[in-house]
Amino acid sequence: MRLLIVEDEQRLARSLARGLMAEGFAVDVVHDGAEGLHTAVENEYDLIVLDIMLPGMNGYRVCGALRAAGDETPVLMLTAKDGEYDEAEGLDTGADDYLTKPFSYVVLLARVRALLRRRTRGAKAALRVGELTVDPAAQRVTVGEREVELTAKEFSVLEYLAVRAGEVVAKTEILEHVWDFAYEGDVNIVEVYVSALRRKLGPGWIGTVRGAGYRLEDGTAGARRA
Repeated sequence: MRLLIVEDEQRLARSLARGLMAEGFAVDVVHDGAEGLHTAVENEYDLIVLDIMLPGMNGYRVCGALRAAGDETPVLMLTAKDGEYDEAEGLDTGADDYLTKPFSYVVLLARVRALLRRRTRGAKAALRVGELTVDPAAQRVTVGEREVELTAKEFSVLEYLAVRAGEVVAKTEILEHVWDFAYEGDVNIVEVYVSALRRKLGPGWIGTVRGAGYRLEDGTAGARRA
C-alpha cells in the first residue's frame, strides 16, 4: 500500500517514513501544503498522513480541497495543537482521524492500520481469481486451502495485480503503485518480486505479456485444460 506524508518537520517526516517503510508500505514525503495537495491529486494513495500547521497551505485547506474534488482517500491529521475545537475543525473538513503531537509511533501505526482496514471493508472485499484469494483486510493469501506466506512488498505487488486481474499491468505501473516516487533503482526490481510470487503461488497464476507487462490469470483454469 502507498502512503503520503505531508509534514513540514523534516526529522519527524523522515522518522515516520522509515518506520512505515519497515512495515512494508511505500511512502512519499512532501513538506508543504500546496505540494501536498498537488502530489495527492496527481498520484493514487491508500492513506494520507497530513499535518495541520503547514507552510503555504494548512492541512485544513488541503483536506477540504481533496474532499471538494471527490477524493475519499483516508486522512489522518497531525497537529501540535490540543483542543476539542481543533479536532472538530479537522474532522469537519473531512479528516478520518486526528492525532495530537507528541504521539507514540506505535499509536500512529495502529491508527494507520485501523483506517486502512476500515477503508478495505467499506470499499472492497477479498479479491478472488479462481482458487486464489487475496484478502487485503487480513493481509492473507490462499490458493485453495493452502495459505501462502508473503512479505509485505510481495503482498502489495500481488494485491495490485489482483485488483486488475485479467488486465496487462506494466512494470512501471506496479512501480508507481507499490514503490515510492523517490525510488530511482532498476525497474527490473519488479521481476524479482514477480519471480518470488510465482515460486510461492505455483505455476499458471502470473503470465508475462512480452514487451507489455504481467497479467494475473486463473491458474486453476490452466491446470484443468492441461
